[in-house]
Amino acid sequence: MLAETICSAVSAAGLGIAALTAYRKRFLAATRIAAYSLVPVGLVMTGVVAWATGIVFKPTVWAGFAVLGLAWLLFVTTRAIERRGLGAGEGEAQRKRPKAAKGRPAQEAVAPAASAPSLGDGARPRPTPATAPAEDFSDIEAILKKHGI
Repeated sequence: MLAETICSAVSAAGLGIAALTAYRKRFLAATRIAAYSLVPVGLVMTGVVAWATGIVFKPTVWAGFAVLGLAWLLFVTTRAIERRGLGAGEGEAQRKRPKAAKGRPAQEAVAPAASAPSLGDGARPRPTPATAPAEDFSDIEAILKKHGI
């Protein structure tokens, strides 16, 4: 009842402001103000205001929103843990680990040092006139040795 009275008063005030604006020969602005001022009365007449006040002032509705928020929080948390791989089940964890042979620990598919670049001592051999044509292949050999080929 109080919400309907407030909405009616706001609409009446808005229509009064629209009339003053129209008196000043600003008809486009006055029409826009009148349109905005008729919205609260329309909401009261359709029952939206009664529905909204029924939702706002019922504690069970707020408890329902709290339960929905808790459910959403739990869902988001489990998804985040699942994506980080912390919540992997027994079957998934065993599938991801490599199997070890008898008496040996499980080894990686690639040795950890295989991807490290071999820098060498940094000194380049000085070419001699007799070995100058062979130098073209020394770079290729160095690259192949670096990759273990």
